[in-house]
Amino acid sequence: MGRVALVTGGTRGIGAAIAIALKNAGRDVVVNYAGNDHAAREFEESTSIKVMKFDVSDHEAVAAATAQIETDLGPIEILVNNAGITRDSTMHRMTYEQWKEVIDTNLSGVFNCSRAVIEGMRERSFGRIVNIGSINGQAGQYGQVNYAATKSGIHGFTKALAQEGAGKNITVNAIAPGYVDTDMVRAVPPEVLEKIIAGIPVGRLGKADDIARGVIFLTADNADFVTGSTLSINGGQHMY
Repeated sequence: MGRVALVTGGTRGIGAAIAIALKNAGRDVVVNYAGNDHAAREFEESTSIKVMKFDVSDHEAVAAATAQIETDLGPIEILVNNAGITRDSTMHRMTYEQWKEVIDTNLSGVFNCSRAVIEGMRERSFGRIVNIGSINGQAGQYGQVNYAATKSGIHGFTKALAQEGAGKNITVNAIAPGYVDTDMVRAVPPEVLEKIIAGIPVGRLGKADDIARGVIFLTADNADFVTGSTLSINGGQHMY
C-alpha cells in the first residue's frame, strides 16, 4: 500500500492530471468532487481512482469524508487542495453571494481539508500538503477581486501553516499556475485568449501535466527541505 493522497476538485482539468500523476507515483489516491456526477463516473471508470462527493466548503462534510477515507484506506498523508470556483464580476457589480461562494470554496475549503488531516499528520510526524494558488493571486486580475483574494490568501495560509508543521516533518507548499489549457481557459473568447498567449514568454498555454509534475516533486518523501514555498508554473508570465 502506498501513501494515501486526497486531491480535491480532482475529476477534471488540473486536478485530474494531479490525481493520475500521484497514482502513477504509487500513491493510493482519492479524489473529491462537488457536483458533476457524469464527469466523476467517467473519471473513475477510466482511471480506477476512487471518487468521493462532498462539498469542501462544508466543515462537517469534510470531517466525515476524510474520516471515511482513513477508515477505508488508511491515514491521509498527502493532501492537494485544488478545488476552486470562479464567480467573476467587477466589484461595483459583484453580489455578496458571488463573493461568499468563492471565499467559502476556495479559501475556507483549504482550511476545512487541512484541519481534517493536520492532527493525524502531526501524530505520525509526516505530511505533505500542496495548495493550488494562482498567478491571479500574485498579480491580481480585473473582474476577479473575489478569486484573487482567495488565491492570495492561500499563499499566506501556506507560509503560516508551513511554520507550524516544519518541526513535525509536515511540508506545506503552494503552486501558482499561470494560464493552463483547461475547459475554463478554453471558454475565453478567442481574441482574448490570443492576447493572453502573447503575454506568456514561452509562447503557449500551460498543460495540466506541467502542474502535476510540480505536485509530484513537492509531495515526495524526500522533499522534506522544501516548505513554505510558492512554485510559480506560468511560462514566465509573472516573475517576482
